[in-house]
Amino acid sequence: MSTILIIEDEARIAEFIAKGLKSAGFTTHATSSGIEGAALATHGNFDLVILDVGLPDIDGFQVLEQVRGQGVKVPVIMLTARSSVTDTVAGLQGGADDYMAKPFSFEELLARVQLRLRAEQASGAAENGVVLRHGGLTLDLRTRRAEVDGRSIDLSAREFTLAETFLRNPGQVLSREQLLSNVWGYDFEPGSNVVDVYVRYLRRKLGSERFETVRGMGYRLV
Repeated sequence: MSTILIIEDEARIAEFIAKGLKSAGFTTHATSSGIEGAALATHGNFDLVILDVGLPDIDGFQVLEQVRGQGVKVPVIMLTARSSVTDTVAGLQGGADDYMAKPFSFEELLARVQLRLRAEQASGAAENGVVLRHGGLTLDLRTRRAEVDGRSIDLSAREFTLAETFLRNPGQVLSREQLLSNVWGYDFEPGSNVVDVYVRYLRRKLGSERFETVRGMGYRLV
């Protein structure tokens, strides 16, 4: 499950973002302090940081400078009430991955969060020879080999593609419709329970505790 750090001093905005991200399947941690946020982003295990520019102690640009100065490459999306080109350029040149002006819609923020996380996962896969890893699961996309805690597992072509979809979106709730579209394309009957059947196959082969059912929504890799 992806964990997101929110560094925002306006409690209403921080709660708004945290609530939306939790509903989308993310884990969140929030702080209103730039100094604390810089320490958490540098030493914590976060997958992405949402960073406000206008903080009460040190501003977001200083937080970003400290984080990048320590060699930490965690994706950072900056938020600001300022919308000038100068501030946008300063944020991006300082190492931010994206920049959003307030007010913003949560749907747009969520789309940008998901985009940055997908890009990070794709980058990690490329750096590791197109190998996806999560929680003891390993998929080699070139050899089509699967492993659980170092033990080789035989997967059918459909099982492998379904497992790949989960590993590309760890912690994210994936609806049955999304999984049908990604794995089966148009080669399925509407209302088919094929997703549930294949999730059972993956649970049997890769571990039942890894695939969580989210009632009324779908499944996620935990």
